Formats: sequence, structure tokens, C-alpha cells
Amino acid sequence: MVFRNHTTVKEFIFMGFTDYPELQIPLFLLFLLIYVVTLVGNLGMIILIRIDSRLHTPMYFFLSNLSFLDVGYSTVIAPRMLITFVMDSKAIPFNQCAVQFFFFCIAVSSECYLLAAMAYDRFTAICSPLMYSVIMSRRLCILLVVIAYFCGFINSIVQTSLIFSLSFCHSNVINHFFCDVPPILKLSCSDTFITDIIHFTFSTIVVSTTILIILVSYVCILAAILQINSTEGRYKTFSTCASHLTAVTIFYGTVIFMYLRPSSNFAMEQDKVVSVFYTLVIPMLNPLIYSLRNKEVKDALKRATQRKFCSQ
Repeated sequence: MVFRNHTTVKEFIFMGFTDYPELQIPLFLLFLLIYVVTLVGNLGMIILIRIDSRLHTPMYFFLSNLSFLDVGYSTVIAPRMLITFVMDSKAIPFNQCAVQFFFFCIAVSSECYLLAAMAYDRFTAICSPLMYSVIMSRRLCILLVVIAYFCGFINSIVQTSLIFSLSFCHSNVINHFFCDVPPILKLSCSDTFITDIIHFTFSTIVVSTTILIILVSYVCILAAILQINSTEGRYKTFSTCASHLTAVTIFYGTVIFMYLRPSSNFAMEQDKVVSVFYTLVIPMLNPLIYSLRNKEVKDALKRATQRKFCSQ
């Protein structure tokens, strides 16, 4: 993947968290711990779903893909960021910066569509329980995941091509720890008005369409829950959605804050903190949210642990 930017800039330099030299080692250890927990949690979730036949359902098929995406976009960001803490060189070649953004954008965009597919799955399970296995067939589940990845790819290829075709002829210092839209646009010496509009439009399309699907799904779910007579029945039904609703709230809250606003409103220091949250913390939290609040996952983990000890 080669981008022609018609500039003298051959590489970018990450500022990262260099304003706090005394915190470089503590931050390195903290982010390394977060990344390791992210890998263990998400890869463990994928393996657990694969080896336990009781988890071979549409919801867990989507969850395994969610874990895959979380591993993907945290791995695109974390290793390079960790290197900047312990090495003097904080440079990244222009093409590598574009590739980093390309894969990050695919993962985040695809996750939006995947969360929408998971909301539709919960809607079908609660509002049409007798038809659930017929509607949510394996073929449909695979199709929904393919659509999620395809939409993420289209969004990413458009935005990456657009942003990295700008001219960069002034500073090459990125006031961030990875190649993201706001700091990249601030470095361009081109007129970024059209790029801003297209970026905002595509981001709005991705977020608004998926949020609409999620909202409609949960309105129907809430209506179905309110028709249940017993309080215990309502609680039990809602608990099947609690993990997904928590993940959606955290993910969309940070994404909307980061990308659905004009670039002139970006405050880099504030955005770096928010970026840490959604690039590193959220991928770490997702497997915890879906395991700690999910009896089926906890039971599957117990069975896997018991089989491990029994086989020794």
C-alpha cells in the first residue's frame, strides 16, 4: 500500500507522553500490563468459545469476532507505543503510519457494525424466541460478520486514501502516540476543509447507522421485557443484554467524543487520554464485561479448568 502525498515528509515523529519524562517507565509498565491482559483475555475468550460446544451459538460467534477485533486494533497501536517509551527513536515512516491508521480504522469501523449485529441478535432472541434458531442461522451470522468487515474496509480505504494524500510540508511531529485523524490533519499544509467534511460524513454514517440499529433493537427489547409479568422474569431477560449494553455505552461514548466533532475543536492533550481509553482500556475491559456478567461464560471457564486438572 503506497500513498503519494507530494511532500518532503518521509516520516513522522510521535511526541507521545514525552511531556512527562519521569513517568516514562511507570507508563511503559502500566500499558504493557494492559496490553498483556488484553491479549490473554480476548484470546482466552476466543479459545474458550471454540472448545466449548455449549457456546456455539450466534451470540458467542459474534463475541469471538469482537475479541478478534479488540486484539487487532490494540495490537496495531500498543507495540509501537511501548517502543517509544524505551527507545530514543520515536519515528515512524510515512507509509507505515498510513498502514497503522488503515488497520486501526478497519477494526474500529467493523466493531461498530459488529455491535449492531449483536444488538439484532439480542432483539431476535428476546422478541422472537421461538423463531430464534431459524432466523439466526449460521449462514446469516456469517453474512452479518462479513458485512461488518466489508463496511469497515470500505470506510478505512476511503479515509486512509483521503487523509494520506494531503500535503505535509511543515512539521512532522505528531502530538499523539499513534497515527490518528486529528493530529495528522493538524500537520497538513493542504486545505483540509473537504477532507474534514468527508471524514466527518463517513464517521457519522458509520456511527449513526449502527446506533440506529442498536436503539431500535433495544426499544423493541424494552417493550418485550415490560410485557413480562414477573419482576424476576424481567430481570432475567434483561440480564442477557446487560453485558452488550455496557460494552456499547463505553465504546460509542468515546468514539462519538473523539470523531464526531470538527477538527478545530480537538484538544490534543485531552484526546490522548481519551485515546488511551478506547485503544487500550476498552479492548481489555470487553472480555471482563462479558465474563464477569455472564453465567454461561463463567460455567464454560469452570468446565475448561476442570478438564485441564482432570487430564493431568
